[in-house]
Amino acid sequence: MRKQKVSNAFIAASWIALAVGTIGFIIGLSRAEMELNEKGYYFTILLYGLFAVVSLQKAVRDRLENIKVTDIYYGICWFATISSIALLIIGLWNATILPSEKGFYAFAYLLAIFGAIAVQKNTRDNMMED
Repeated sequence: MRKQKVSNAFIAASWIALAVGTIGFIIGLSRAEMELNEKGYYFTILLYGLFAVVSLQKAVRDRLENIKVTDIYYGICWFATISSIALLIIGLWNATILPSEKGFYAFAYLLAIFGAIAVQKNTRDNMMED
């Protein structure tokens, strides 16, 4: 059975989602009136979350394709993904910023991690075609 090729439109949309979410989040941080340590916290959570979801997507896909993934690595991927989102929620819950800013960071973060998952999926799908 031949898999259907990933469309160029979906590839572009995935990269745009990753770029808009990540760049938007970073621009928001650079313009925010918060201490440098707070900006560092949110930036680190962004990086942690992006890495976590890419690792999780790969681990899930490997298991679906019967490629050996240890239970400990699979569990760590889920833990890292869930904890990165939880840390963002906790940080925003306790932040002294406007609710609209909290919403902006939450949605930019979700867009960035969705984009990272989609880009990883497309990359993997395109590798399978070769």
